[in-house]
Amino acid sequence: MDKNHVKIYSTGRYIPPNRVSNHDLTSWMDTSDEWIVKRTGIRSRYLSRGDNTSDLCIKAAHNVLEGSHVNADEIGLIIVATMSPDGQSPSVASKVQSAIQAGQAMAFDMNAACSGFVYALSTAEKILRHAPYSYALVLGGEVMSKEIDWTDRKTAVLFGDGAAGVLIGKTDESDQFISEDLHANGDKGEALTSGNRKVDNPLIQSDKSVSYLTMDGREIFNFVTRSIPDSIQKVIEDGETEIEDIDYFLLHQANARIIEIVAKKLKRPIEAFPMNIQNYGNTSAASLPILLDELAKDRTVLNGKKQKIILSAFGGGLTWGTLLLEIN
Repeated sequence: MDKNHVKIYSTGRYIPPNRVSNHDLTSWMDTSDEWIVKRTGIRSRYLSRGDNTSDLCIKAAHNVLEGSHVNADEIGLIIVATMSPDGQSPSVASKVQSAIQAGQAMAFDMNAACSGFVYALSTAEKILRHAPYSYALVLGGEVMSKEIDWTDRKTAVLFGDGAAGVLIGKTDESDQFISEDLHANGDKGEALTSGNRKVDNPLIQSDKSVSYLTMDGREIFNFVTRSIPDSIQKVIEDGETEIEDIDYFLLHQANARIIEIVAKKLKRPIEAFPMNIQNYGNTSAASLPILLDELAKDRTVLNGKKQKIILSAFGGGLTWGTLLLEIN
């Protein structure tokens, strides 16, 4: 058996304890629970009271390791997918590396917006196959609440904060990573922007303000409902399997209506598309690993039974990507 096969060993998450319902939002913006639920499926989200992205990721990392038999000093790679880092440097991943005392690990952040966890997991798997170490920690973590204009109800109602991730490692068992499909379309990058800064130096004076997140919801909705079904079909074909053999489709939790449309286009029952967006909102790069950890903790997946699952995400860039895994 190939010693460079890769599998998921454990999952974990951390959600800040401050639940904010749709009704709570009405105290500072013109909106309603009915308006939000009808358009998005979101009923609440969790917002940080001061913990930054690294704080959430550190707590999530500890929870991932608690579910494994691996010591932090055995980890050779840490990747944090985030579009809301504490700052440009040091990276969130470096702060995680220090906090969990993973002294042997290289560490860096990856920004592919809401697709970040899929991008990061694919990258970590490739590095791990060719590196001299055995384990990699892959996290998605966001404090989206600091990126939002809280007077803009079109975006403010959508997002929440959180972090989660997985520990992957080499194995002499069957390879869990079957096929993938990753893309970007920079021509449509302006459909979602965040944190833009203008050039400011002694040769030029400019506005030093950092912009809040802006999003063309209709553009992204149309792009996703066209691209994601095609991406899922491709990994299934490349993985030489049948769509009926996929146990669960784990999609980025951005909008319940999007997930329902994808299910209809793929002609699969909505029960095969687990959703938690009603509880957390859109947590960007943290969305998929939070969902994966919930399903692992309730033994829906990673329960010892062989299952095929899809991980598919989409986000700013525009970026999108899909992984087909066979897990147990």
